[in-house]
Amino acid sequence: MARLVFLLACALVLSACSSFATAAIVEHSFNVQNLTVNRLCRNQVITAVNGSLPGPTLRVQEGDTLIVHVFNKSPYNLTIHWHGVFQLLSGWADGPEYATQCPIRPGHSYTYKFTITRQEGTLWWHAHVQWLRATVHGALIIRPRSGQKYPFPKPYREVPLILGEWWNANVIDVETQALATGAAPNNSDAYTINGQPGDLYPCSSNHTYRLNVVQGKTYLLRIINAALNNQLFFKIANHKFTVVAVDASYTNPYITDVVVVAPGQTTDVLMTADQTTGQYYMAALAYASAANVSFDNTTTTGIIDYQGSTTSRRPIMPVLPAFNDTPTAHKFFTNLTGLVTSPFWMPVPRQVDEHMFITVGLGISACDAPRNGSCQGPFGLKFAASMNNASFQFPTKLSMLEAFFRNVGGVYTTDFPNAPPVQFDYTNANNSMNRALLVTTKSTKVKKVKFNATVEMVMQNTALIGIENHPIHLHGFNFYVLAQGFGNYNPAVDSNKFNFVNPQERNTIAVPVGGWAVVRFRANNPGVWLMHCHLDVHLPWGLATAFVVEDGPTPSTRLPPPPPDFPKC
Repeated sequence: MARLVFLLACALVLSACSSFATAAIVEHSFNVQNLTVNRLCRNQVITAVNGSLPGPTLRVQEGDTLIVHVFNKSPYNLTIHWHGVFQLLSGWADGPEYATQCPIRPGHSYTYKFTITRQEGTLWWHAHVQWLRATVHGALIIRPRSGQKYPFPKPYREVPLILGEWWNANVIDVETQALATGAAPNNSDAYTINGQPGDLYPCSSNHTYRLNVVQGKTYLLRIINAALNNQLFFKIANHKFTVVAVDASYTNPYITDVVVVAPGQTTDVLMTADQTTGQYYMAALAYASAANVSFDNTTTTGIIDYQGSTTSRRPIMPVLPAFNDTPTAHKFFTNLTGLVTSPFWMPVPRQVDEHMFITVGLGISACDAPRNGSCQGPFGLKFAASMNNASFQFPTKLSMLEAFFRNVGGVYTTDFPNAPPVQFDYTNANNSMNRALLVTTKSTKVKKVKFNATVEMVMQNTALIGIENHPIHLHGFNFYVLAQGFGNYNPAVDSNKFNFVNPQERNTIAVPVGGWAVVRFRANNPGVWLMHCHLDVHLPWGLATAFVVEDGPTPSTRLPPPPPDFPKC
């Protein structure tokens, strides 16, 4: 018996050593500065990383440590967020300005260092200051460790496809103007695929992304929605997809001819080049669920070019959904399920410690910078947004994470409510302009939870100002999507729809237009973790809060000190 125990112990040690041996240190440098690019018949100065749009694709294996030296040579404050990375015990590297760090000032630098743990698939990185992520972004590809395989047939090639949004203007000026007037910002002028608008736009025949394919081969397309303010439908003419992962979490294979991605989300699909040799358009256009609200109603395209194609005809165009095709969007989002045989799957925690009901929507707040006595939002006030009628305001003197670690008061309060202050018919359009329900005030309220607590959130969209789909992103964790639906959430009926067997795991949920979603996660990572709408028009309006997760009982469950070069406010 003793010999058996000894042999088992040796095996465990060898396994652990082997695991560590496969991990590597992957190091990059980001030089962030102005770049002049030509798009849509004009030159435009943008902020970019290493002189490219999109920025560099980072490729790592699960277990690797990623080190990125960021040199801010731009005229703006800067942080980088590693969207979807758990940041286990490395919350100092998460990136959102004044949530986990103070910004990297122009002319300064900061080194992000963290380990990719228990995650495989497609994530991405982007600026988390103002609207800079419009052009400061790139893919983060996490492959299995050496010796491990994908839970699907190995593709012939892997291709990141970053869907973006383009303005014929300085995006910082677009945001600043909107905040100054209290009105909605100007719409974008184009969408892009890997930085290129496509040949349906003026002066863009040479600004069209091309993917050369070999007939009969299967490609893993890693689709990322880096657009600021729009969910997107994506199709390739005459081709079907098999979804195999979302937000770096494996799914059961789901066959579809259309993909829907909300800002912040990623979707991995297998596509087999099984059509006649020729050229086929890939295309993306907005899924715009808010009625009577203007949006960028253009279409970006790329070209699938089969090897050996000699056609001079225009590529075949896919039949795209209508911009307001909610049934198609809902069908896609609700047909995804988690792959329980994947290497990092964990069963859904059944005992809930914190129940939260969170209303999500727009509103109005006081006009603090009036022009001619009023702002340009409803009732002469300014547009705002809130969760449970608390419109989030970021601190400016110290990051919330540093305040948590050093026990500094006055930076945030821990009184974010578990329910809205007033119950009403949340999705009734007759409440759209009910001024008594619209007015909100600014605060920095967060939700404090104990280490390892299980949190369940009902996210309820409202009809205030307008009914729309809100993509909500949680930093530091994945959550299980237990159920989604339309109308007001009814626990007596809707709790019976919960999927405890194989729910999809995500870090960003598109809460259905005029509807609700129920998610659940385990707060097993100490620190301060932002939760916010990933429409950049809504984040500065206040559609956010944060979770403060207390330290655990042992040194390995407590937040370590910040690195020596941590940015000072």
